[in-house]
Amino acid sequence: MQNFWTVARSGDKENTATNHWYRRPGTTGRNPLQYSAHDATGDKVFPVRISEPSTPRFCSSHYTASSQLAEGSRRARDPSMARRSLAGDATAGAASRVRFAPTSNNLLVSSWDSGLRLYDADEGTLRVNAESEAALLDCCFEDESSAFACGSDGSVRRYDFHSGSQDTVGHHEDVLACIEFSLMTGQVMTGSLDKKLMLWDLKTRNVSPSGTIILDSDVASLSICGMYILAAVARNVYFYDMRNLTTPVNEKDCPLEYPIRCLHASPEWNAYVAGSVDGAVALKYLDRGTDRDLGYAFRCHPKSRNGRSNLVPVNCIAVHPCKKTFVTGDDEGCTIAWDAHSKKKLTELPTYLGSVASMAYNHNGQLLGVASNYFLEVDKEASDHHQIFIETEDFKGKSRVG
Repeated sequence: MQNFWTVARSGDKENTATNHWYRRPGTTGRNPLQYSAHDATGDKVFPVRISEPSTPRFCSSHYTASSQLAEGSRRARDPSMARRSLAGDATAGAASRVRFAPTSNNLLVSSWDSGLRLYDADEGTLRVNAESEAALLDCCFEDESSAFACGSDGSVRRYDFHSGSQDTVGHHEDVLACIEFSLMTGQVMTGSLDKKLMLWDLKTRNVSPSGTIILDSDVASLSICGMYILAAVARNVYFYDMRNLTTPVNEKDCPLEYPIRCLHASPEWNAYVAGSVDGAVALKYLDRGTDRDLGYAFRCHPKSRNGRSNLVPVNCIAVHPCKKTFVTGDDEGCTIAWDAHSKKKLTELPTYLGSVASMAYNHNGQLLGVASNYFLEVDKEASDHHQIFIETEDFKGKSRVG
């Protein structure tokens, strides 16, 4: 039996529901990532369809990858072109997350159409396509040859790209919203709408979690910084040491006034950057005892309409792996690069036609993958499909990506 959830925008303050929308994810309407979800009696829930897990179809590039590029991608080989798009199945569904591989330029894309796809960002070709019944809300790499994905059926799956096999790591009781993998500990961390943060030890190969943390609300975003797990819950950030999960290292750190939508930590900076639903961003350092700069917060995506402030949610943040810069993407297609040290705006990329749902740098920071989702009711001049873009350095040698 089909079970659909009612939808409410989460742009207002906590525990406030307004402007109800009813739609299927990945079709038309506002960005699906801007919604938060509670139980069936609450007033804010994810627009997802819950279905029984089935055997997903896992296809390799030998018989499913589309090697034909669109005209825009062919022109992208011109060194003067700073932006190019991935064509083919990259546009099949609204992307929920993009991630670059640890050491290569392979790009992993999870989407609301239940597909997990692996692209060669250099060539613009689809290498792997894995399909399932559940909508995939997040993904991450384990290494160059394997990855994880989580979705609306509450399952955590591992994909082996070499063998084409997949297996179930574990299950949550509710929709899974975010997933991370720690190379240091060999553990998978998942955050769900059941208000639980779970850890799965891959060495034991046990479907039961190795650790469970019960939180006050849904987990909106996760990030890893060394041995620390950072979880965004409402407008708070919780810190946990993976070696001792009994109590948080720092509980209810409140960098922003409104609920946090995205979170990205940097081990090199020993800090994290968080973005909220009202267009504000906060940078805070983990070790306040030794770092002189305690961090700061600013409103990076304000819009003005008829002299009145129109606050646009920050959907995603990407931290540069080599420089002290980061990029923010919002719900109206605006992408801005910032200098974290000088606290200044570096550059603003040409506006995307759709909402910026997710961004990720490659291992050396020379490429920036951007997922842009279109919504028919709002973006009247948008293209007729969702797109994945690759931002590069321009022909003058000036970085456009931080």
